[in-house]
Amino acid sequence: MKIFFYSARPYDKTHFTAANAQRGHTLEFFEGRLTSTTAALARGFDGICTFVNDAIDADIIARLVAGGTRLIALRCAGFNQVDLVATTAAGMTVVRVPAYSPYAVAEHTIGLILTLNRKFHRAYARVRDNNFLLDGLEGFDLHGKTIGVIGTGRIGSVFAKIMLGFGCDVLAFDTAPPNAELISAGVQYVKLERVLGAADIVTLHCPLTPATHYLINAHTLSLMKPGAMLINTSRGGLLDTSAVIDALKSRRLGALGLDVYEQEGDLFFADLSDRIVGDDIFQRLLTFPNVIITGHQAFFTQEALCAIAETTLGNIDAIAAGRDCDNAVTLSLVCSK
Repeated sequence: MKIFFYSARPYDKTHFTAANAQRGHTLEFFEGRLTSTTAALARGFDGICTFVNDAIDADIIARLVAGGTRLIALRCAGFNQVDLVATTAAGMTVVRVPAYSPYAVAEHTIGLILTLNRKFHRAYARVRDNNFLLDGLEGFDLHGKTIGVIGTGRIGSVFAKIMLGFGCDVLAFDTAPPNAELISAGVQYVKLERVLGAADIVTLHCPLTPATHYLINAHTLSLMKPGAMLINTSRGGLLDTSAVIDALKSRRLGALGLDVYEQEGDLFFADLSDRIVGDDIFQRLLTFPNVIITGHQAFFTQEALCAIAETTLGNIDAIAAGRDCDNAVTLSLVCSK
Protein backbone atom coordinates (compact mmCIF):
# COMPACT_ATOMS: atom_id res chain seq x y z
CA MET A 1 0.00 0.00 0.00
CA LYS A 2 1.01 3.63 -0.49
CA ILE A 3 0.96 5.48 2.83
CA PHE A 4 1.51 9.22 3.36
CA PHE A 5 2.83 10.21 6.80
CA TYR A 6 1.91 13.50 8.44
CA SER A 7 3.74 15.08 11.41
CA ALA A 8 6.67 12.79 10.63
CA ARG A 9 9.87 13.47 12.52
CA PRO A 10 13.27 11.96 11.65
CA TYR A 11 12.82 9.25 14.30
CA ASP A 12 9.51 8.24 12.70
CA LYS A 13 11.20 7.82 9.33
CA THR A 14 14.02 5.77 10.89
CA HIS A 15 11.79 3.32 12.76
CA PHE A 16 9.11 2.96 10.10
CA THR A 17 11.63 2.48 7.30
CA ALA A 18 13.32 -0.28 9.31
CA ALA A 19 10.00 -1.96 10.15
CA ASN A 20 8.92 -1.77 6.50
CA ALA A 21 12.11 -3.35 5.10
CA GLN A 22 10.52 -6.79 4.71
CA ARG A 23 7.04 -5.54 3.92
CA GLY A 24 7.32 -3.47 0.79
CA HIS A 25 4.79 -0.72 1.44
CA THR A 26 5.49 2.66 -0.17
CA LEU A 27 6.00 5.22 2.58
CA GLU A 28 6.32 8.97 2.11
CA PHE A 29 7.10 11.24 5.05
CA PHE A 30 6.02 14.85 5.55
CA GLU A 31 6.95 16.92 8.63
CA GLY A 32 3.91 19.19 8.46
CA ARG A 33 0.59 18.47 10.09
CA LEU A 34 -2.57 17.30 8.40
CA THR A 35 -4.73 20.32 7.61
CA SER A 36 -7.38 21.18 5.05
CA THR A 37 -4.53 22.46 2.87
CA THR A 38 -2.01 19.65 3.30
CA ALA A 39 -4.69 16.97 2.85
CA ALA A 40 -4.15 17.38 -0.91
CA LEU A 41 -0.62 15.94 -0.54
CA ALA A 42 -2.14 12.52 0.14
CA ARG A 43 -3.93 12.40 -3.22
CA GLY A 44 -3.27 9.04 -4.84
CA PHE A 45 -2.22 7.37 -1.57
CA ASP A 46 -4.18 4.41 -0.21
CA GLY A 47 -3.80 5.63 3.34
CA ILE A 48 -2.39 8.23 5.65
CA CYS A 49 -0.56 7.82 8.94
CA THR A 50 -1.09 10.54 11.55
CA PHE A 51 -0.12 11.40 15.12
CA VAL A 52 -1.91 12.84 18.15
CA ASN A 53 -2.18 16.46 17.04
CA ASP A 54 -3.40 15.84 13.49
CA ALA A 55 -7.07 16.81 13.79
CA ILE A 56 -9.16 14.84 11.30
CA ASP A 57 -12.53 16.55 10.92
CA ALA A 58 -15.33 16.11 8.38
CA ASP A 59 -13.85 18.63 5.93
CA ILE A 60 -10.45 16.93 5.90
CA ILE A 61 -12.07 13.51 5.59
CA ALA A 62 -14.00 14.68 2.53
CA ARG A 63 -10.78 15.97 0.96
CA LEU A 64 -8.97 12.72 1.67
CA VAL A 65 -11.75 10.62 0.21
CA ALA A 66 -11.81 12.82 -2.89
CA GLY A 67 -8.12 12.04 -3.35
CA GLY A 68 -8.66 8.29 -3.13
CA THR A 69 -7.55 7.73 0.47
CA ARG A 70 -9.49 5.06 2.33
CA LEU A 71 -7.33 4.26 5.37
CA ILE A 72 -6.32 6.36 8.38
CA ALA A 73 -3.57 4.70 10.42
CA LEU A 74 -3.12 6.41 13.77
CA ARG A 75 0.32 5.82 15.24
CA CYS A 76 -1.00 6.51 18.74
CA ALA A 77 -3.51 5.04 21.17
CA GLY A 78 -5.91 7.97 21.38
CA PHE A 79 -8.49 8.61 18.68
CA ASN A 80 -10.44 11.58 20.05
CA GLN A 81 -8.92 13.73 17.28
CA VAL A 82 -10.85 11.82 14.60
CA ASP A 83 -14.45 12.50 13.56
CA LEU A 84 -15.53 8.86 13.53
CA VAL A 85 -19.05 9.71 12.44
CA ALA A 86 -17.61 11.25 9.28
CA THR A 87 -15.13 8.43 8.63
CA THR A 88 -17.89 5.84 9.05
CA ALA A 89 -20.18 7.70 6.67
CA ALA A 90 -17.34 7.98 4.15
CA GLY A 91 -16.53 4.28 4.37
CA MET A 92 -13.00 4.94 5.67
CA THR A 93 -11.13 2.53 7.90
CA VAL A 94 -9.41 3.86 11.02
CA VAL A 95 -6.82 1.82 12.91
CA ARG A 96 -4.67 2.69 15.90
CA VAL A 97 -1.92 1.47 18.23
CA PRO A 98 -3.74 0.65 21.48
CA ALA A 99 -0.52 -0.25 23.30
CA TYR A 100 3.16 0.26 22.61
CA SER A 101 5.21 0.43 25.80
CA PRO A 102 3.17 1.01 28.93
CA TYR A 103 6.49 1.07 30.79
CA ALA A 104 7.59 4.17 28.87
CA VAL A 105 4.64 6.29 30.02
CA ALA A 106 4.49 4.81 33.52
CA GLU A 107 8.20 5.43 34.08
CA HIS A 108 7.94 8.99 32.77
CA THR A 109 5.13 9.56 35.25
CA ILE A 110 7.45 8.40 38.02
CA GLY A 111 10.08 10.80 36.72
CA LEU A 112 7.69 13.75 36.97
CA ILE A 113 6.74 12.77 40.50
CA LEU A 114 10.34 12.42 41.66
CA THR A 115 11.39 15.66 40.00
CA LEU A 116 8.55 17.66 41.53
CA ASN A 117 9.10 16.09 44.94
CA ARG A 118 12.91 16.17 45.16
CA LYS A 119 13.25 19.24 42.90
CA PHE A 120 15.93 17.73 40.66
CA HIS A 121 15.49 20.49 38.09
CA ARG A 122 16.22 23.22 40.60
CA ALA A 123 19.10 21.30 42.19
CA TYR A 124 20.69 20.72 38.79
CA ALA A 125 20.54 24.42 37.95
CA ARG A 126 22.00 25.39 41.33
CA VAL A 127 24.96 23.04 41.11
CA ARG A 128 25.71 24.29 37.60
CA ASP A 129 26.07 27.73 39.23
CA ASN A 130 28.21 26.30 42.06
CA ASN A 131 25.37 26.90 44.50
CA PHE A 132 25.23 23.97 46.91
CA LEU A 133 22.65 25.27 49.37
CA LEU A 134 19.81 22.89 50.16
CA ASP A 135 17.31 25.58 51.16
CA GLY A 136 14.02 25.10 49.30
CA LEU A 137 14.85 21.60 48.04
CA GLU A 138 13.14 19.65 50.81
CA GLY A 139 10.95 16.80 49.61
CA PHE A 140 9.16 13.87 51.25
CA ASP A 141 9.49 10.09 51.36
CA LEU A 142 7.28 8.36 48.83
CA HIS A 143 7.34 5.31 51.10
CA GLY A 144 4.09 5.16 53.04
CA LYS A 145 2.30 7.80 50.98
CA THR A 146 -1.07 7.21 49.34
CA ILE A 147 -1.13 7.21 45.54
CA GLY A 148 -4.36 7.62 43.59
CA VAL A 149 -4.48 6.03 40.15
CA ILE A 150 -7.39 7.02 37.92
CA GLY A 151 -7.54 4.46 35.11
CA THR A 152 -5.94 1.03 35.47
CA GLY A 153 -5.47 -0.04 31.88
CA ARG A 154 -2.04 -1.16 30.69
CA ILE A 155 -0.22 2.04 31.69
CA GLY A 156 -2.10 2.61 34.93
CA SER A 157 -1.50 -1.00 35.99
CA VAL A 158 2.25 -0.78 35.37
CA PHE A 159 2.39 2.51 37.26
CA ALA A 160 0.45 1.07 40.22
CA LYS A 161 2.84 -1.88 40.50
CA ILE A 162 5.85 0.45 40.46
CA MET A 163 4.38 2.54 43.27
CA LEU A 164 3.70 -0.59 45.32
CA GLY A 165 7.41 -1.26 44.95
CA PHE A 166 8.11 2.14 46.49
CA GLY A 167 6.12 1.04 49.52
CA CYS A 168 3.12 3.23 48.77
CA ASP A 169 -0.53 2.57 49.49
CA VAL A 170 -2.29 2.57 46.11
CA LEU A 171 -5.95 3.48 45.63
CA ALA A 172 -7.49 3.04 42.19
CA PHE A 173 -10.60 4.10 40.35
CA ASP A 174 -11.79 2.80 36.99
CA THR A 175 -15.17 2.48 35.34
CA ALA A 176 -14.03 -0.89 33.96
CA PRO A 177 -14.07 -4.00 36.17
CA PRO A 178 -11.28 -4.06 38.77
CA ASN A 179 -7.98 -5.69 37.81
CA ALA A 180 -7.75 -8.88 39.86
CA GLU A 181 -3.95 -8.98 39.58
CA LEU A 182 -3.67 -5.48 41.04
CA ILE A 183 -6.05 -6.36 43.87
CA SER A 184 -3.99 -9.41 44.77
CA ALA A 185 -0.87 -7.20 44.76
CA GLY A 186 -2.45 -4.82 47.26
CA VAL A 187 -4.22 -2.14 45.22
CA GLN A 188 -7.58 -1.04 46.61
CA TYR A 189 -10.37 -0.07 44.20
CA VAL A 190 -12.52 2.72 45.64
CA LYS A 191 -14.84 5.47 44.46
CA LEU A 192 -13.38 8.50 42.68
CA GLU A 193 -14.20 10.77 45.62
CA ARG A 194 -12.20 8.53 47.96
CA VAL A 195 -9.19 8.54 45.62
CA LEU A 196 -9.22 12.32 45.39
CA GLY A 197 -9.73 12.88 49.10
CA ALA A 198 -7.13 10.42 50.38
CA ALA A 199 -4.28 10.51 47.85
CA ASP A 200 -1.09 12.47 48.36
CA ILE A 201 -0.44 12.08 44.63
CA VAL A 202 -3.15 11.66 41.97
CA THR A 203 -2.19 10.50 38.48
CA LEU A 204 -4.39 10.16 35.41
CA HIS A 205 -4.18 7.17 33.07
CA CYS A 206 -7.52 7.18 31.27
CA PRO A 207 -8.63 7.95 27.70
CA LEU A 208 -10.24 11.23 26.67
CA THR A 209 -13.92 10.64 25.98
CA PRO A 210 -17.02 12.80 26.44
CA ALA A 211 -17.38 11.20 29.88
CA THR A 212 -13.82 12.01 30.98
CA HIS A 213 -13.51 15.49 29.45
CA TYR A 214 -12.58 17.86 32.29
CA LEU A 215 -12.60 15.00 34.75
CA ILE A 216 -10.41 17.28 36.86
CA ASN A 217 -12.40 20.47 37.32
CA ALA A 218 -13.15 23.00 40.05
CA HIS A 219 -15.39 20.54 41.87
CA THR A 220 -13.08 17.51 41.76
CA LEU A 221 -10.11 19.71 42.67
CA SER A 222 -12.01 20.85 45.76
CA LEU A 223 -12.28 17.20 46.82
CA MET A 224 -8.52 16.64 46.65
CA LYS A 225 -6.36 16.46 49.73
CA PRO A 226 -4.91 19.95 50.35
CA GLY A 227 -1.35 20.15 49.02
CA ALA A 228 -1.65 16.99 46.89
CA MET A 229 0.32 16.50 43.69
CA LEU A 230 -1.48 16.00 40.36
CA ILE A 231 0.10 14.28 37.33
CA ASN A 232 -1.33 13.94 33.82
CA THR A 233 0.47 11.92 31.16
CA SER A 234 -2.71 10.85 29.34
CA ARG A 235 -4.65 13.54 27.45
CA GLY A 236 -4.76 17.28 27.99
CA GLY A 237 -8.55 17.49 27.86
CA LEU A 238 -8.84 15.55 31.11
CA LEU A 239 -7.98 18.80 32.92
CA ASP A 240 -9.81 22.10 33.08
CA THR A 241 -6.56 24.05 33.03
CA SER A 242 -8.09 27.30 34.25
CA ALA A 243 -9.48 25.50 37.30
CA VAL A 244 -6.09 23.88 37.90
CA ILE A 245 -4.41 27.29 37.85
CA ASP A 246 -6.90 28.56 40.42
CA ALA A 247 -6.12 25.53 42.61
CA LEU A 248 -2.39 26.25 42.33
CA LYS A 249 -2.91 29.92 43.22
CA SER A 250 -4.98 29.02 46.28
CA ARG A 251 -2.39 26.38 47.21
CA ARG A 252 -5.10 23.73 47.24
CA LEU A 253 -2.95 21.92 44.69
CA GLY A 254 0.59 21.39 45.92
CA ALA A 255 2.31 20.49 42.64
CA LEU A 256 1.47 19.73 39.03
CA GLY A 257 3.25 17.58 36.46
CA LEU A 258 2.07 17.52 32.85
CA ASP A 259 3.22 15.76 29.71
CA VAL A 260 0.07 16.77 27.83
CA TYR A 261 -1.89 19.99 27.44
CA GLU A 262 -5.35 20.62 26.04
CA GLN A 263 -4.13 23.12 23.43
CA GLU A 264 -0.84 21.35 22.74
CA GLY A 265 -1.62 21.09 19.03
CA ASP A 266 -0.44 24.68 18.66
CA LEU A 267 2.74 24.11 20.65
CA PHE A 268 4.18 20.65 20.99
CA PHE A 269 6.51 18.86 18.55
CA ALA A 270 7.82 22.18 17.21
CA ASP A 271 10.71 24.53 18.05
CA LEU A 272 9.11 27.80 19.11
CA SER A 273 12.14 29.09 21.03
CA ASP A 274 12.52 32.12 18.75
CA ARG A 275 8.84 33.11 18.85
CA ILE A 276 6.40 34.70 21.26
CA VAL A 277 3.93 32.06 22.39
CA GLY A 278 0.50 33.66 22.65
CA ASP A 279 -1.15 31.00 24.80
CA ASP A 280 -1.64 32.94 28.04
CA ILE A 281 -2.86 29.91 29.99
CA PHE A 282 0.19 27.84 29.09
CA GLN A 283 2.51 30.73 29.85
CA ARG A 284 0.82 31.19 33.23
CA LEU A 285 1.49 27.53 34.06
CA LEU A 286 5.18 28.07 33.41
CA THR A 287 5.35 30.79 36.07
CA PHE A 288 4.66 28.39 38.93
CA PRO A 289 7.76 26.94 40.63
CA ASN A 290 5.79 23.81 41.55
CA VAL A 291 4.80 22.96 37.98
CA ILE A 292 6.78 20.85 35.51
CA ILE A 293 5.71 20.39 31.89
CA THR A 294 7.27 18.10 29.31
CA GLY A 295 6.25 18.21 25.66
CA HIS A 296 4.36 14.94 25.19
CA GLN A 297 7.50 12.84 25.46
CA ALA A 298 6.33 10.15 27.90
CA PHE A 299 5.98 7.63 25.06
CA PHE A 300 9.39 8.50 23.62
CA THR A 301 11.61 5.45 24.14
CA GLN A 302 13.34 3.17 21.66
CA GLU A 303 11.11 0.28 22.64
CA ALA A 304 7.92 2.31 22.22
CA LEU A 305 8.93 3.72 18.83
CA CYS A 306 9.74 0.23 17.53
CA ALA A 307 6.43 -1.11 18.83
CA ILE A 308 4.49 1.78 17.29
CA ALA A 309 6.06 1.18 13.88
CA GLU A 310 5.53 -2.59 14.01
CA THR A 311 1.91 -2.34 15.17
CA THR A 312 1.01 0.41 12.69
CA LEU A 313 2.48 -1.47 9.75
CA GLY A 314 0.88 -4.68 11.02
CA ASN A 315 -2.47 -2.88 10.93
CA ILE A 316 -1.75 -1.77 7.37
CA ASP A 317 -0.73 -5.34 6.44
CA ALA A 318 -4.09 -6.63 7.66
CA ILE A 319 -6.09 -4.03 5.74
CA ALA A 320 -4.04 -4.60 2.57
CA ALA A 321 -4.72 -8.34 2.81
CA GLY A 322 -8.44 -7.82 3.39
CA ARG A 323 -8.27 -9.25 6.90
CA ASP A 324 -10.08 -8.00 9.97
CA CYS A 325 -7.88 -5.74 12.07
CA ASP A 326 -8.08 -6.09 15.84
CA ASN A 327 -6.97 -2.47 16.21
CA ALA A 328 -9.74 -0.94 14.10
CA VAL A 329 -11.47 2.08 15.63
CA THR A 330 -15.25 2.14 15.28
CA LEU A 331 -18.14 4.13 16.70
CA SER A 332 -19.06 1.15 18.84
CA LEU A 333 -15.61 1.36 20.47
CA VAL A 334 -16.26 5.00 21.38
CA CYS A 335 -19.67 4.17 22.81
CA SER A 336 -18.17 1.41 24.95
CA LYS A 337 -15.71 3.80 26.66
